[in-house]
Amino acid sequence: MERLRDLRQLPKAHLHLHFTGSMRATTLLELADKYGVHLPDALTGGEPPRLRATDERGWFRFQRLYDIARSCLRSPEDIQRLVREAAEEDVRDGSGWLEIQVDPTSYAPRLGGLIPALEIILDAVGRASRDTGLGIRVLVAANRMKHPLDARTLARLAVRYADQGVVGFGLSNDERRGFARDFDRAFAIARDGGLLAAPHGGELSGPASVRDCLDDLHAGRIGHGVRAAEDPKLLRRLAQRGVTCEVCPASNVALGVYEKPEDVPLRTLFEAGVPMALGADDPLLFGARLAAQYEIARTAHGFSDAELAELARQSVRGSQAPQEDRQRLLADIDAWLAA
Repeated sequence: MERLRDLRQLPKAHLHLHFTGSMRATTLLELADKYGVHLPDALTGGEPPRLRATDERGWFRFQRLYDIARSCLRSPEDIQRLVREAAEEDVRDGSGWLEIQVDPTSYAPRLGGLIPALEIILDAVGRASRDTGLGIRVLVAANRMKHPLDARTLARLAVRYADQGVVGFGLSNDERRGFARDFDRAFAIARDGGLLAAPHGGELSGPASVRDCLDDLHAGRIGHGVRAAEDPKLLRRLAQRGVTCEVCPASNVALGVYEKPEDVPLRTLFEAGVPMALGADDPLLFGARLAAQYEIARTAHGFSDAELAELARQSVRGSQAPQEDRQRLLADIDAWLAA
């Protein structure tokens, strides 16, 4: 019988983590008390809230909880604390590289405007990276619920800070709303500025939303992408182009995309040759951080340690880490497997 290695010791890259959603539950409680914010029972019970976002009402509830949590981040010190603690959690789970996703417009009203908000976030990222030794970069994400012109503004801002820690441009929120093509100009601005295009797709909507990300936004990486498993031709296309899907098994189940961990199509994507990077998405709301995603692959899908090591390699290859960091992490993965 194969000896099971410690998955927290497996070096890996974390490519799908949202900013407010990375917060520790205890930190949320402390900040809410500090600012006199009343938290609903779903955020104070000590357990992840029961969520099901496959209908409009469920998604609205998820967004409401997220917005309440975000309202507790009001100062540069709060931002620094959040990023530092997220980095500490990632290091504890074996992450050697983190790309955290944020829409700075959500924090701008309390941080002095859009540019100051992004600069405060990037400063916090730099500090946390130095303090923890974890390589951290930022994906600036537009909100598909807002006007495409807002996305263009964000894309220009992201490009402006491309040499100060921003490595990609995303598109988040409910992909059932609007069309990816409405944001094509914003993504063209980001790509022309040297940023990775990494929109969400194939989570709450089916394979068509993944195709739209590829065709209209020329995505180099897909946030989630699991619904591509429903279309063998699309799977082949993702595999042939080497487009990494940022798969978040725990959140897929928590939001009702799949009924149970065994239903998340990890095996289907893996055996089709689609690169994957397992991610925690929003651990504040879903409860499971990075190593737990690999545990799901092991326990619910029977991934061997050799296969889990390959998943970790795929996360590193799909990252925007410098070549020397990639080489170091890949060597560390081999050492984990050989130990």
